[in-house]
Amino acid sequence: MTTDKIPNEEPQEDYEYDTLTNDRLLKDHEYDGIRELDNSPPSWFNLLFIVTIGFAIIYLYTLWMFKPTGLVQETEFAKEMAQASSIRSAEPDAGNFEFALLDDEKSLASGKQTYDNICAVCHLVDGGGLVGPNFTDNYWIHGNSVEDMFKIVTEGVIEKGMIPYRDQLSPQQRLEVIGYILEKLVGTQPANPKAPEGEIYE
Repeated sequence: MTTDKIPNEEPQEDYEYDTLTNDRLLKDHEYDGIRELDNSPPSWFNLLFIVTIGFAIIYLYTLWMFKPTGLVQETEFAKEMAQASSIRSAEPDAGNFEFALLDDEKSLASGKQTYDNICAVCHLVDGGGLVGPNFTDNYWIHGNSVEDMFKIVTEGVIEKGMIPYRDQLSPQQRLEVIGYILEKLVGTQPANPKAPEGEIYE
């Protein structure tokens, strides 16, 4: 590709023309011998640009004139704060909450559903352990009492990659999944049990 200017045309100082194709080239825009054509944007691109400007104008007009509740950040903030407040109010009172082992069929069924949906990805469905520890043996890293396990589920173990489930599981759901682990997984024989971790609890 050569870049000589085309003679006998109106001078256009900002452009050069390819002598073979007569395409317009950007002047002084060359890298490693490669020149860039000065093509106009396609019509669909220009149309899209105009549509976005129109949408922005309509959006801002609607936002400031009609103040719809679904588009105002203060409303969203109030909703989030109300949700956080309700979750916090649902937290058990340490002085009155009973850390009971739930072993009735309804609680165990609900606990299994929570376990399968949340816990199994790290501990496996059969409790044998993967990223998380094995739930089927008697070795426990953070203790095996209902109180110990409730604290772990509530606060998580960030350094081990387990997030807190305070905002995702109600206190009842946490007790149910703990009951399922202690009643249905401990003492079973998983397919590929992970090596024991922590201390043994008889």
